[in-house]
Amino acid sequence: MTITPVTPQAMTAEQREQFERDGYLIVRNVLSPDEVAHYAAAVDRVYAEHEAVGKLGADASLHKLSAVASCPELNGLVDHPAVFPLVWSMIGWNVHVYHSHLDVHPPIKQTKPYRFEWHQDGGRQNGELETDPRPRLSVKLAFWLSDVSEPGRGNFKVVPGSHKMNRIDGPPSRDIEWPDPAGAIEVCVHPGDAVFFDRRIWHARSNNYSEITRKAVFFGYTFRWIATRDERPAAEHVARLNPVQRQLVGALEGRIDDPVDGGDHAWGYFPDEVPLYTDLKERGLLDSSFPWLRR
Repeated sequence: MTITPVTPQAMTAEQREQFERDGYLIVRNVLSPDEVAHYAAAVDRVYAEHEAVGKLGADASLHKLSAVASCPELNGLVDHPAVFPLVWSMIGWNVHVYHSHLDVHPPIKQTKPYRFEWHQDGGRQNGELETDPRPRLSVKLAFWLSDVSEPGRGNFKVVPGSHKMNRIDGPPSRDIEWPDPAGAIEVCVHPGDAVFFDRRIWHARSNNYSEITRKAVFFGYTFRWIATRDERPAAEHVARLNPVQRQLVGALEGRIDDPVDGGDHAWGYFPDEVPLYTDLKERGLLDSSFPWLRR
């Protein structure tokens, strides 16, 4: 697999301004054609395994949680140097992947019954946190392995700027037809592009009525003191991960005085024992301009 060499760079001031304004960023050509082919083949393998045992959705789709545990070949995406810096630039070094999934959505041959799918990520966070707007808490990276450069291919749909809105108008029941929120767009990207977004942005997925099977992998990053819903990869796969990847998938070795906490205390009391902190420190990337370094 040919990987385009990338030196990790912190988020630029322009990217930060756009992200704070719109709630998402498009990063073009993150993956080389060889990387796209490699990761798409891995996703195809998982899809074929589920198809063989009848574990696809009614529409032949697959939404598989715990991306790396489910498909170890995807481990190179969790800290991909072209876009992972966006994560730590926004929320710091004391992070892990709390939620990830790989998605396959073949073309829909018949019109689907309507369902209102607009939502914010985070589940109960959006009902139990009282501030307006609610805190960011997590960010997400989506890697695109298929061509969604035109609308109607299962595109990521967003309302730019809606990450500062706790609610949007919606129908009294999800099956009642309702217009998309004002300002909604379909994000059009090519294979190898990535989308970085705030969990609070209101988003949905367009129905795929094209001739192309939609394939994507999503990683959600949050603070290590927030519980993960992902499964830990098997031990033989963890052994192949670098230290930062082990941190991100919750597979750090336990401290002698705190053996159940997954490495150092997840509250971040021991920065020098957190691989991402030490990596950024060694690279000289702990820029004091980051908001999370000034707290």
